[in-house]
Amino acid sequence: MTRIIIADDHDLFVEGMKELLARQPDIEFAGQAHDGIQAIEQASLLKPDIILMDIAMPRLNGIKASKQIRENFPDVKILMLSMHNNRELITESLKAGAMGYILKECSSEELFYAVSSVMNGQYYIAHSSLTILLDDYMRLLEEEKKSAPCQLSEREIEVLRLIAEGKNTKEIASDLMISKNTVDAHRRHIMDKTGCTSIAGLIRYAIREGY
Repeated sequence: MTRIIIADDHDLFVEGMKELLARQPDIEFAGQAHDGIQAIEQASLLKPDIILMDIAMPRLNGIKASKQIRENFPDVKILMLSMHNNRELITESLKAGAMGYILKECSSEELFYAVSSVMNGQYYIAHSSLTILLDDYMRLLEEEKKSAPCQLSEREIEVLRLIAEGKNTKEIASDLMISKNTVDAHRRHIMDKTGCTSIAGLIRYAIREGY
């Protein structure tokens, strides 16, 4: 049986959530908190499995309450329920120890799937929220790629491209009209500069960097 506390200062919303939870034979509504302070107290007294935590609450918001709960009661899992699909709130919630972030407008199916995921020790992020995080991550990758100084010389890039094409030392030496020892030296330098420890790693690096 999964014991759940709802931390939210809107009684109508909580009543609706209680009705939803009552339909699930493996879920028990264990209590309600009207603000972050009460959520911490309830976590201590009732030892729930999960707290469905609103973010905007009086006295202490859900993010700060989650941080204190996770620090003092690490077995209590937090699933954020928010009206806001906001990247800052999502990331701050995760930093505070929440294992999930879903929107209050979500379907009952998504809610119960999120509860099940969190109970199984998995993170669950609403699809639209996850898209925001992925967009940010891809943007950061692009910025890092543009700002990163070129590590390899022109000759090393040529050698790397041929390695990525699957050519061996003899073939590379022939294509570039250099000795096999020189090819080996370039390969060692490339590995040192990129941190790669194998040919497979070099190939992945070449693909990732667009070589």
